[in-house]
Amino acid sequence: MADLIRRLKNAALCALMQEKLDDWHRNYHANSCDENLNSCCELMELSSNIQGQLFTILNTTAREGGQYAGVDTLKKRLLPHLSSCFSTPSSPVSPDNSVSLFKDSLGKERKIRELANCHEQELQKLETQLLSTRLELGALKKELSEANLELQDTKTKSATTLLATEDEIMQLKSELSSAQDHIDALHRKQDTLEDCERQIRHLKDDIAILSSEKCILQGKLSRSRSPSPTRHDNRSSSPQYRKSDSPTVAMLTNSSRHARLVSRFSDIFANDRLDAQNLLRRYIEDLEMVQRIIFIATLESFHAAKTAFRQFKLRVRKSLSPTHSGPESLEDVVIDYIVRNLDLYDVQASVSDVIRAMNVNPKISFPPEVDFILISSFIREVCRTAFAMQTLDTPIDVAFSSDGELYSESKYRRSYDSDYTAPLVVYHVWPALMENDCVLVKGEVVTKRGALWSPGKRRSRSCSPVRSRSVSPCCSVASRSRSPSPMRRSGTPI
Repeated sequence: MADLIRRLKNAALCALMQEKLDDWHRNYHANSCDENLNSCCELMELSSNIQGQLFTILNTTAREGGQYAGVDTLKKRLLPHLSSCFSTPSSPVSPDNSVSLFKDSLGKERKIRELANCHEQELQKLETQLLSTRLELGALKKELSEANLELQDTKTKSATTLLATEDEIMQLKSELSSAQDHIDALHRKQDTLEDCERQIRHLKDDIAILSSEKCILQGKLSRSRSPSPTRHDNRSSSPQYRKSDSPTVAMLTNSSRHARLVSRFSDIFANDRLDAQNLLRRYIEDLEMVQRIIFIATLESFHAAKTAFRQFKLRVRKSLSPTHSGPESLEDVVIDYIVRNLDLYDVQASVSDVIRAMNVNPKISFPPEVDFILISSFIREVCRTAFAMQTLDTPIDVAFSSDGELYSESKYRRSYDSDYTAPLVVYHVWPALMENDCVLVKGEVVTKRGALWSPGKRRSRSCSPVRSRSVSPCCSVASRSRSPSPMRRSGTPI
C-alpha cells in the first residue's frame, strides 16, 4: 500500500494537472472553442488517471481492513460522491440518502444489465439477419453467374445462328440469281418460239393463198376445157367491181385481226387509260379535266392515225402501181402490203400531231410546267390500234360525239358519278367503237342535270388557259373528224 502511495506521489500528476489548470485559466479568453475543449479533456484525462490510482489504493486499503472494514466510511463518503457524480463533493450526506442512492444505483445497474442483455439479443438477431443476408447474397451471386453463363451461351448460339442465316441468305441469293438467269433463258426461248410461231403462221397463210390460187387455177383450167354456153351471160351480169378471186393475207386474217383489235381497244380502256389518268392526277386535281384530256387525246389519235393511213396508202399505191400484175386487184395488194408491214408506220409523227392538236384545243388546259408528252405512251398505243383498224375489210372508227348530245343507251354507258335520270351528256369519258352503224364497244359518258347551263361551269372552262398563243375555234376535235363511213352492214349493239 505504501508503494502505491509513493508511486502516486512520485508521478507528479497533481502538479501537472495544476500547471495545466493555471495555463488554461490564463489563456481561456485567448483560446478558441476547440482549444478550450481540448484543455478540458486533458484535465479530465489526468483526473481520471488520478482517480483510477486512488480507487486502486481504496480497494487495496479496504481489503487490508477485512471483510466489513470501512463499510461505514464507504457509505457515508464514497457512495454520495458516486451518486452525484462528484458534482457536490463538500455536501453532507445522510444515512437515509445513502441507502436510497445505493438502491438507485442497484436499480440502474440492473437496468444496465437488462439493456446490455437486450443489446446482445438484438446484436445476435442482427448477426443472424446478416448471416441470412450473406447467404441470400451468395445465392444471388450464384444465380448471376449462372445467368451470365446462359447469356454467353445464348450469344454464342445467336452468333452461330446468324452465321448460318447469312450463309442461307447467300445461298438463296445465288439460287435467285440462277433462277433469274433461267427465267431470262426461258424468255429468250419464248421469244424465239414466238418468232417461229409467227413464221409458221406466215407460212400457213402463204400455203392457204397458194392453195386457193391452185384451186382457182384448176377451176379456170376445167372451165377452159369444157366451156359453158352461159359464160358470157354470167360475166355480163356481174358487177363492174368485184374482189379478186385470189385471197390475200389481209383477207384471210381479217376476222382474227378484227377480234384482236377490238379486244385491244377494250384493254386500252381498262388498263392504259387508267394508267394515264393516274399519271395526270399528279398534276391536275380536277377529275373532269383529266377525263376530258384523255378523251380528246383518243379522238385526236384516231384522227391522226386515219390521216397517216391515207397518206401511207397513197405512197404504197404509187409505188406498186407501175409493177402490179396478177389476179389480185391493186387495192387488195396495197392493203395486203400494209398489213404485212405495219411496223413501217411512223407512229411518232402521229404522236407529235396529236400533242400539237391538243395544245391548241380550247376545251382542255394543262399546267405550264409539264407537257402533254407525259401521256405519249397512251397516245402511241391508241394510234397503233387505230392505224391497224383501218386495214380491216370494214374499217373501224370511233363514234361522233359532242357535249350536250342526247344520251343513247345503245351507244354509251353512264359513269358511276352520273345522274341516271339526266337525258343529256355533260362530257365524254371514252368514245364508242363503231363499225358502220354497228356499236362494237360502248363508250362511257357523264350525265348530270343542269350542268351544261351552269354559268360558273361555262366560265371556268372558257377561262382555262391553253398552251398555244393563237387558238382557232375550228380546231375542235368533234367538228373536224368523225365522218361516218357508208353503212354496209348492220348489227346488234353490245
